[in-house]
Amino acid sequence: MKAGARALGIAESAAGEQSTLAGAVVRADRVVDGLAFSTCTVGGMDATDAIVSLVDDIDRPDVEVLLLGAVAPAWYNIVDLSRIARTTDQSVIAVTFEASAGLEDGLSDAFSGDQLEQRLERYRSLPPRRPVSINGETVYVRTAGIERSRAETVVREFTPEGGRPEPIRVARAAARAGRDYRFSDA
Repeated sequence: MKAGARALGIAESAAGEQSTLAGAVVRADRVVDGLAFSTCTVGGMDATDAIVSLVDDIDRPDVEVLLLGAVAPAWYNIVDLSRIARTTDQSVIAVTFEASAGLEDGLSDAFSGDQLEQRLERYRSLPPRRPVSINGETVYVRTAGIERSRAETVVREFTPEGGRPEPIRVARAAARAGRDYRFSDA
């Protein structure tokens, strides 16, 4: 990937009833090239809309791919990867960092009735999670609008060290700072 290729990393940091979403445009050579923020409801179902809004707000036609740092941010606010890809006309790669048996047990413990069924339906519609080895670590990816082999290449190229892609790492730091600013006494 060329040094000037750009990805938009999206991560969240929750506090109270709202979670701060941050988007960080990062070039493949690690230069941060833009930031945007949005919010979604902790325990809600509005993360997909918030991510689409964030992509629209940042308005960067030079971004080649979206890298999401979670599929269930803000306490099971499950995203619809296919809808994000369709609506934004972007390739989407969701990257998670731990082996897992899935979210169904956690969802069943936390929700019931229609809230549970809505989340289970969206969760079950997600593309399968696949392991990818990067720098001696394993991450797990789900994709929409991009071939699996290309997604693996993108994740590796945007991960110069360790196992966390740089756009997600920067977005996570920005989300924490944005959350702290929003909830400070200043």
